[in-house]
Amino acid sequence: MPKYLWEAKYTVAGSQGLIKDGGSSRISVVEKLVSNLGGSVESIYYAFGDADLYAIVDLPDHATAAAISLSVAAAGGVTVKTTVLLSPEDIDDAAHKTIEYRPPGD
Repeated sequence: MPKYLWEAKYTVAGSQGLIKDGGSSRISVVEKLVSNLGGSVESIYYAFGDADLYAIVDLPDHATAAAISLSVAAAGGVTVKTTVLLSPEDIDDAAHKTIEYRPPGD
């Protein structure tokens, strides 16, 4: 199952909701969202810095990841950057593929 890294930034309204509802309740919402779509949550952490929350999730496919991203963005409480994560085995497979490529100028 594909693995994704979410980097979330709360909007003003999202931060106000987080203060009202608490961090644990928001984690429960994310876990329920992901599990209802056939995925699982590996880890979720709140953070200081560029992002307010980091999550690593497993989802059935890229379309499911895109559907979550669209729904979350449309709700307006948080912006999310999604990164597809690759396993060492994925990189092994990529390294063994034969690619024909000519760089510019050659």
